Amino acid sequence: MDRVRRISTQLLERHPALFTENFQENKVKLDEVAIILSKQLKNQIAGYITILVKNQKKAQDAPETSEEMVPSPEAA
Repeated sequence: MDRVRRISTQLLERHPALFTENFQENKVKLDEVAIILSKQLKNQIAGYITILVKNQKKAQDAPETSEEMVPSPEAA
């Protein structure tokens, strides 16, 4: 698993705009930027990249939604 995490983070650092939240698209993009002979390893890396991209997007959206949830003192 450490190998999957290491390779995934390296690929995301080198190609941040290339990968999306779609697993199938990430598999195709992975074929373009890396040579991975093992189907299982390629799927694991594409899946981990998908999770990382989703978490990054969630982290960017989180501050906006948390501010909306806090009631204002005037409403109470």
